[in-house]
Amino acid sequence: MCPIASLFLLQRLKGSMSSDARDFNIETRAVINFFLLEGKELKEIHAIVIEKLGEHAPSSTTDKNWVDQFLNVAILPHVMRLVLEGPKQ
Repeated sequence: MCPIASLFLLQRLKGSMSSDARDFNIETRAVINFFLLEGKELKEIHAIVIEKLGEHAPSSTTDKNWVDQFLNVAILPHVMRLVLEGPKQ
């Protein structure tokens, strides 16, 4: 990912820390999902978020749960297609 895009996303997230906690969680999830889509591993994503958010960063368990949810949503259309196609003959 472009370093400028990464910096923009993380600065936007850091700026949202003073607003509603729900907005902060939504934006945190969006940034984590973006890094996941960029191909980064969970440990790398968590390290970036901790570096930028410090004590406000979600726990590694929370990050893992969110990544698992994103991955499940990402593969759901493929699973549904396979189910609808049925077994190969």
